[in-house]
Amino acid sequence: MSWLRDSLRDFWERGDKLLLVLCLAASGYGLVLIYSATRYLSVNRDRSVIIQAIGILLGVVAYVLLSSVDLELFTEKTWKLLFLFNIGFNLLVRTPLGVEVGGNLNWIRIPGLPMNIQPAEITKLTFILLFAYQCSKLQEKGISRPSSVFQLAAHAGLMAGLVVVVSGDKGMPLVYLFLFAVMCWCAGVKLRWYVLAVAVCVAGIVVLWPRVSGQYWAQRITVVIDHIVGNQATLESQTKGVGWQQTRSVLAIGSGGLWGQGYLQGIQTQSPYENSLNARSTDEIFAVCGEELGMAGCLVIILLLGAIIARCIWVARQAPSPMTALTAMGYAGMLLFQSVLNIGMCLYILPIVGLTLPFFSYGGSSIITMFAAMGVVSSIKTRSLPSWLRDRNRI
Repeated sequence: MSWLRDSLRDFWERGDKLLLVLCLAASGYGLVLIYSATRYLSVNRDRSVIIQAIGILLGVVAYVLLSSVDLELFTEKTWKLLFLFNIGFNLLVRTPLGVEVGGNLNWIRIPGLPMNIQPAEITKLTFILLFAYQCSKLQEKGISRPSSVFQLAAHAGLMAGLVVVVSGDKGMPLVYLFLFAVMCWCAGVKLRWYVLAVAVCVAGIVVLWPRVSGQYWAQRITVVIDHIVGNQATLESQTKGVGWQQTRSVLAIGSGGLWGQGYLQGIQTQSPYENSLNARSTDEIFAVCGEELGMAGCLVIILLLGAIIARCIWVARQAPSPMTALTAMGYAGMLLFQSVLNIGMCLYILPIVGLTLPFFSYGGSSIITMFAAMGVVSSIKTRSLPSWLRDRNRI
């Protein structure tokens, strides 16, 4: 057990304790909201709270242990295994372990574990490590060369495409693509590549949209556009059809006002009927907060997430190498994208893509993954160089 004592001592001396406190504050707040969001259940109402609490404890352990890992050495020695893990772990959903939830085959159930595991959620962490390592190597040859950009696009495209093909999930691949865009920009890929990518995407939408506009996932996009522009011709679809879930969400947030209806007092949150908030403890936890704790409670969520993201960016600026800086920025981008998308979904200004709110939504594998990601950021912080040494290193 000497390695455990060494890890604890190393974390206590150099680990990012402020980041851990922020993560605990966010996840603790989330646990309080999950408790309220599951009171309407007639059976197993405490199961989600217990699983989330266990996930937080395991996440703290992962945070502390990962804080003592030499990130660069680990990635350099295991990058091939990380790549195989990213592919193989996602393919497990197509084995007998695969479990379908919400129409997507994106979970696996391991006998003996009290929670399901979402492989694509976990491989986000290793993808960021591997992608940061790839970017740092390509920087030596020229990150904006066509061959370099093609390799990076192929890597990100492979992971995003794999998740779509094996699970049918349309939300998680967006995270991988956003990470690709953010980390490439931070690595120094020229603006012209982004202009080209936008042009290709626009052309693709123009050509393909007439063929896919009738599909359910496409209707989720059009219903949001209709809602924003106030298209009265599709009012029924906005309120009762595809947009029903978001209509209930925005009504819950609006009814909370500034201070909310009171904890455990939300009309929709505590309603046992199916025509109330749908995914209360997961996708719509922000709406639960808005209804019961009001705008004030929602601002606390935004401030906590903003503080965690800002801390990741600060660590990236202090990082000793391009690879570790890109890793920290990748995790900051992951948190930012999921937070904006989830909150925008609840406010009916972005489409539903099935992404949970980091640290707040219920999900055992999700909360452990978030703490593990922040543990990697803490590891980068423990190995950051003092300013005078960083300046000398640039000479």
